[in-house]
Order: sequence, then C-alpha cells, then structure tokens
Amino acid sequence: MSIALSTGTVALLLSPAVLAAVVVSAWLTVRRLRSAQRRVVAETERARRRDEQQAEQLRAELDRREERLTEELDRLRAREGELAERSAALEQAHGEAEALLRRRAAALERVAGLSAGQARAQLVREAEAQARREAAVTVREIERAAKEEGEGRARRIVAGAIQRLAAEQTAETAVSLFRLPNEEMKGRIIGREGRNIRTFEAVTGVNLIIDDTPASVQLSCFDPVRRETARLTLEQLVEDGRIHPVRIEHVHERSREEVERRCVRAGEDALLAVRVTGMHPELVRTLGTLRYRASYGQNVLGHLVESAHLAGMMAAELGVDPEPVRRSALLHDIGKALTHEAEGSHAAVGAELARRYGESADVVHAIAAHHGEVEPRTVEAVLTQAADACSGGRPGARKESLELYVRRLERLEEIARAHDGVAKVYAMQAGREVRVMVRPEVVDDLGAQVIAREVAKQVAAELTYPGQIRVTVVRESRVTEVAR
Repeated sequence: MSIALSTGTVALLLSPAVLAAVVVSAWLTVRRLRSAQRRVVAETERARRRDEQQAEQLRAELDRREERLTEELDRLRAREGELAERSAALEQAHGEAEALLRRRAAALERVAGLSAGQARAQLVREAEAQARREAAVTVREIERAAKEEGEGRARRIVAGAIQRLAAEQTAETAVSLFRLPNEEMKGRIIGREGRNIRTFEAVTGVNLIIDDTPASVQLSCFDPVRRETARLTLEQLVEDGRIHPVRIEHVHERSREEVERRCVRAGEDALLAVRVTGMHPELVRTLGTLRYRASYGQNVLGHLVESAHLAGMMAAELGVDPEPVRRSALLHDIGKALTHEAEGSHAAVGAELARRYGESADVVHAIAAHHGEVEPRTVEAVLTQAADACSGGRPGARKESLELYVRRLERLEEIARAHDGVAKVYAMQAGREVRVMVRPEVVDDLGAQVIAREVAKQVAAELTYPGQIRVTVVRESRVTEVAR
C-alpha cells in the first residue's frame, strides 16, 4: 500500500497541469529576476553618467584654474623682469650720485680749505644755534598764548565737566543702628551668661552695643566691610530666630560670602559705568569694597566713578585718549580699601596694588601722584589729580560739621601767623588755600619760600582735611613818593 501511494504521488506530480504550473512559476520568477536586473543595470548606468558629468565639470574647472595660474605666473615673471631692470637702473643711478657727491665734496674742500668733518661740525653748530634761537622765540610765544588762553579754557572744561555730574552722598560713620522686632530679642542676642554676644563679637570682629535704646542695637567697627558683614549676620539670625554660637558662625560665613559677591558686583558695575575693561578680578573686588566706605560724607566708590567721568570728559576736550585717563581716575583711591592692612599713604598703597596686578606704568604713576606725593609727569596723572580735586571740592560733595570747619580755618591762620615777618593771613576757598602776606622789609624772596614750605609741612602734620591745601606767600614791595 505504501508503494501504491508513492506511485500515485509521482503520477500526480508528472501530470500535465502540475508541470504547466511549475513551468509558469519558474517563468515568472525568471521574469522578475530579469526585471530587477534591468533596474539595477539602469540605476548603475545613471550613476555612471552622473559621475562622468561631475568628473567632466571638475576637469573643466581645473583647466580654467590652470589657465588663470599660468596667466598670473606669466604676469609675475614679466613684473619680475621689470623690477630687475629698475633695480639695475637704480643701482647705476645710486653709484653715479655717490660719485657726484664725492667730486662735489672734494671741490668744496679745495675751495673752503676745510675737511668734510670740519665743515659738517661747523654746519651743525650753526644749525644748533639757529634752532635754539628759534626755539626760545617759539617757547616765549607759546607761553604767552598759553597764559592768555589756558586759564580760561581750563575753567570752561572743568566747569562743564562738573555741571554734567551730580552724585548722592552718604554720611560717614563707624556705627550702624540695627532695628529689632521687639525688646525680647535683646535677651536672645545676649544669650545665657552672654555666650551669644561674646561669640558674635569674636566671630565678626564687631562690637555689639546693647543699651536702653528701645528695640535696637548698635554695631560699632572702623572697618565698614566687616560692619556690613556683621549687620547681615545679625539680620539673618533675628529673622530665623535661632541664635546660638554654632549658628552664629555658620550664618557669619554665609554673610561674608554674600558681602564678597556684593563687592564684586559693585566693582563690575563701576567698570561698566565708566567703560573700563580688562581689569584683574582682585582689583575689581577691592574696588567694590569701597562701596561701604565714605570720606568726609562722600561715598568713595561714587567718588571714583565720578572722578573717572570727569577725567574722561576733560581728556576728550583736550584731545587725549580717555580710556587710560578714566582707568587712572577710577583706581586713584583704591588704596583706601587697604589702609587698615598696609602701612603708608593710600596713594602709595594703591599704586603698589595696581602694579602688583598688572596695571600699566602710567596708571600706577597717576595713582601715586594724585595727592602730590610724587610729581605728576604724565597727562594721565595731571587729569587724575584735577578730577579728584573737582569731585571732592565741588559744592555739596563732602560734608563737615560747622564747628570742625571753623576750627580748621582758624588753625590754618594760626599756623601761618606764627612765623616771623607775617603781616596778614587769609584762609580762602573754603580752606583750600592759605594766602600769607609778609612784610617785604623783613622777609626776602628766599625767606618767603621757606615760610611757604614750613607752613605747608606743619599743616600736613597737624590737620586733617579733604583734598589738598595750597599755601601762597605774597611779598610785595611798594615805593611811594609825593609830588609837591
């Protein structure tokens, strides 16, 4: 039976219908394969033609570039030939000129009886003498014109610069008043057996004064940055309500970082306001600390920004590059931020700080010379000095109690009047100048110079004052005759 089934299956497979179906299927498969092959061949042909077109375009572009390079090379070769011919002609002309000069010098030596060196020396002496005479005449003319025009123009420039600026002032103080929400908070600030207040003063370096003033305490410290850090620390402690030694140390550290960020931001704002860039970050931070300091009621950072604007305006009026002038004026009082940490005047300390952090020699010199401790030698130093005086001396810039002001003026006159030969003394220009009249029959010109120097030295040693004080000694001789 198994053999019969196999034979039937073979017979079925060999039937015409099945064979026809197999043949048709094979033909369709071959047709599909041929169609796919034709598509592949067509795509390959298109890609080949596209590549041939691109290659042809590239060859054409290369041919054009080769032609341009060949033309340029030909032009360069022609130019090189022309230059060679000109060089040869110039060398020939130079040789002929040297020969002519030698013949001319020999002829002059024969006629004048002088060698070339002697004639040259004589010509130089005559030219030098003539140049000196002309320079002397020019100098006198320049001095005369400067005296006529310089003072008026300087007044206009300075007055115009001052009129364009107005800055607010703050009162300088070593004590800050801090308001409390209630009286009960004073006890919490003091703590058990005073441990909180002792920790606060030890950590911040600021004296915390608690008296009978209702709902307030006082923070006392000579360092304004330290005082501001303590104020922020106390503010956060009172707001949070948790006051104990560990918390005080933690809050103080956060407050110190916040004040540091504020100082950097204030320094960056000052640079942006006066259009100064490229300053060392440490200088920017130190400059920003001056926002918490005042001098005679004038905020120091505001004074520096104002001085930079004034110096830039005056530099623009004079046709000088304003950028280094503004930079010098902005940094001229930066030493005041370190006067508690370094010895010496704030001008010397500021100059050394600027030198350490890469400022130019002109800027360093302007800082050192802005109070006359070093003689100003550059236009930046002179304009910085002028801007500092204008900002500090303009009306309303600095505050001083009437009693101290009158006492200072009286002491100025007393110092000058104590010298022999002095007839009259006047404190002028709000105490910025002392005019001393001497008797000419007692004091000669040299003695007048000595009196001016001694008065200035004594004033600098005894008095405290903003800016600088000029001492002018006047010695006038008068001859009177009566016609009868």
